[in-house]
Amino acid sequence: MSETPTRVLIVDDHPMVAEGIRALLETFDDLDVVGTLCNGQEAVDQVMNLAPDVILLDLNMPCMGGLTATELLLERRPETRILILTMHDGPEYIGAALSHGAMGYVLKDVPTEDVKEAIDAVMNGEKYLCTGAQAAIKPTKIRDGREPLTDREQTILLELAQGKSNKDVAIALDISVRTVETHRKNIKRKLGISSTAGLTRYAMEHGVLQGTGRF
Repeated sequence: MSETPTRVLIVDDHPMVAEGIRALLETFDDLDVVGTLCNGQEAVDQVMNLAPDVILLDLNMPCMGGLTATELLLERRPETRILILTMHDGPEYIGAALSHGAMGYVLKDVPTEDVKEAIDAVMNGEKYLCTGAQAAIKPTKIRDGREPLTDREQTILLELAQGKSNKDVAIALDISVRTVETHRKNIKRKLGISSTAGLTRYAMEHGVLQGTGRF
């Protein structure tokens, strides 16, 4: 374990909840709470300045929810670990959170020690599901058996289907070429498609280019 405290950012649209979590976590000497924010957009805007090691992120928030924020936060700062901390215990929520890149899922009614355990686990590179979430480890599947594309992956697919290169997509979305390549790889894996031509064909057949597709 590093002697440097783990930097934790709390993102929750209920100030009293956020401050309560902060007060509990600050009782641990090896944790440093670097801030509390009210929504995902604020987290995306400030993640580089705050440089958190772990972000405790709620799901339902104004401006930008936790799922979209997870993808964008990991684009901005890939080394950050995302822990979803929420009241939602449905399998669809848990599967979606993991699919979007979260490393852990914790329900708000767990003891403080469980939150600390989750933070330590993801800092060690491990996935963590609290006891109440362990029944939904497998990613959510759509009707044809494939993992659904996330909103960000849908956006990337639309750009690629228009014939844009990785560099063009990176410029259009203000992200790195490497990030585009990672999304492209994940899209191909989820759809079971190995070629760019296959992605374009899929997009045409599913109405992606007309904005009518269902992923």
